[in-house]
Amino acid sequence: MKVLVITVLLLSTAVIYSDALLGIGRTQSVAVTGRLLCNGQPASNVKVKLYEKEALFDKKLDEGVTNRNGEFQLSGHKTEITTIDPKVNVYHKCNYHGICYKKFGITIPDNYVSSGQTPRRTFDIGTINLANKFTGETTDCIN
Repeated sequence: MKVLVITVLLLSTAVIYSDALLGIGRTQSVAVTGRLLCNGQPASNVKVKLYEKEALFDKKLDEGVTNRNGEFQLSGHKTEITTIDPKVNVYHKCNYHGICYKKFGITIPDNYVSSGQTPRRTFDIGTINLANKFTGETTDCIN
């Protein structure tokens, strides 16, 4: 029974990861924008990455840094059988002096996922003050 469960899991994972290689699935896209502050001031040069959540390793769709006003915009696309599960990760040092970065993620709602390579809507995370504490915030040294 245990071998059967493991076999089913491995085959399921293989199907999910091979969908783009075999031309199965549909191309889906997403876009996200926002503004980041640190203690009320624009947080420039903050790293932001757009990912598609996967079972084992998340797939990076886009990355960038905030401009001098703390603003960013990211977009990307992926071919998959099921609806993609996008998220944006923010890596910052606001009020943090360690050698690594503080990291938190924001899940993008499904209704902001578009069919095709070009997003039809953009999810706006709004203005976020990085001085706040965030649910699920961790320290990340490899990003």
